[in-house]
Amino acid sequence: MEAIVYEEFGGPEVLRHTTGVAVPEPGPGEVRVRVKAVGVNPVDWKRRYGWVEEFYPTTFPAVPGLEFAGTVDALGEGVEGAEGSGDGFPGLAVGDEVIGWTKTGAYAEYAIAGIIAPKPAELSWEAAASLPVAGETAQRVLDLIGVREGETLFLHGAAGVVGSVAVQLAVAAGITVVGSASESNHAYLRELGAIPVAYGEGLAERVRAAAPDGVHAVFDAAGHGVLPVAIELLGGEGAADKRRIATIAATDAAEHGIAFSGVTAAPDVVRAGLTAQVRQAVEGTLTVRIADTLPLKEAARAQELSESGHMRGKLVLLP
Repeated sequence: MEAIVYEEFGGPEVLRHTTGVAVPEPGPGEVRVRVKAVGVNPVDWKRRYGWVEEFYPTTFPAVPGLEFAGTVDALGEGVEGAEGSGDGFPGLAVGDEVIGWTKTGAYAEYAIAGIIAPKPAELSWEAAASLPVAGETAQRVLDLIGVREGETLFLHGAAGVVGSVAVQLAVAAGITVVGSASESNHAYLRELGAIPVAYGEGLAERVRAAAPDGVHAVFDAAGHGVLPVAIELLGGEGAADKRRIATIAATDAAEHGIAFSGVTAAPDVVRAGLTAQVRQAVEGTLTVRIADTLPLKEAARAQELSESGHMRGKLVLLP
């Protein structure tokens, strides 16, 4: 089958496009999918560099990619006709359209599914493949910091894919969101319901001006040294409740006593969240901006674009 493979850590050049990878066979309780679209995420190139082995240990040769949209291609023993069998799959049939995560890597024609949910016909392959990682990450962090209806959240990196999904989920939950982004993305954040502020020096003062009654929690989706600002916004070192700050981007989080959220929640929680987010996407109340689609063979280029940090939206690969 067609796939992207890498056999050592390194830059984009270690990614190799091949048609010689064996099609994976589903074991007991497993499901194989024919991949139609793949979401590209920063964690893909961070894994390629070997930077996140603590959370995502690599076995070479490795196929990159966490999330996909596709069709059920084969069912392992004990899955067919089952309700909640295996890793919590719903009752499935070959040909069903699904969305979720893979166990064997999504940059491929076929993959063994991890956690999945049904994909409605109304949702495009590209839009569906863009939801799992961003939606799960956004909801996990919002739950971790305990932000609630009526509170104010500062979201650093609000115009990125995870950030924009988190904005929409938080606003829908009755939370006021102050979001940092480059000025070119401020109109976009207003459309999503957030109050935009600019990056850079003086960030804490701009957030306070946007939220004169104060900030209750901070979600860092961008990194770039913002954690001291987050602590300051919640009262300063020694006073801030650091349980209400979390990051998915700052590798020095532990030095500040702040949680780095990089591990997914329980499968049933993840699946329920994805199912709810798919429904919101169909209703038009949750969207992921698509920056570009590329053929699978251009995976190295896609990861380069993702790593540049200049893409406005999600990159999607099409096997």
